[in-house]
Amino acid sequence: MRKSLTALGTTLTLLVAPMALTLPFSAQADDIGCKMHFSMKGWSIFYKTYKGYGVVKCSNGQTAKVYLTSTGGGLVAGKSSIDDGVGDFSGVKDITNIFGDYASAGGEAGAVKSAAGTVVSKGEINLALSGTGRGWDLGVSFSKFSIWKVKPKAVPPPPPPPPPGAAPPPPPPQ
Repeated sequence: MRKSLTALGTTLTLLVAPMALTLPFSAQADDIGCKMHFSMKGWSIFYKTYKGYGVVKCSNGQTAKVYLTSTGGGLVAGKSSIDDGVGDFSGVKDITNIFGDYASAGGEAGAVKSAAGTVVSKGEINLALSGTGRGWDLGVSFSKFSIWKVKPKAVPPPPPPPPPGAAPPPPPPQ
């Protein structure tokens, strides 16, 4: 079983890799280097859905906490997680360029502990994803990978001071 999964994974990689090589990789002098560290988990039975969180740090000092989703369909089945994922961006001029939807196509084959890599793109921006995980996946899928900025939780403002000459507010109940 394990040998057949490995053979299937190799076959899927050979079929999908040429698609990744056709993506435009453009490194310009004004591009900044951005790297993302993330974790995700999810499941797939014809429909695939994975969610997770990460942090993006760029060479110009910009950082952002991000929420990640990957949804799509295809001939896939599995349940897995990525614990130590890394993403390398290319074609980024400002950290705000990384947010939005990326297109991807991939082949998955893995059991228990596995390593995977894929490239997703959004216009001129490419993101090479890699990581190690747990679980199992089997199949070919076409999906949407999305990156959203995590908004900081709002801290309520302090209450306004009492007007001059007003009685002090009562103590809080105990």
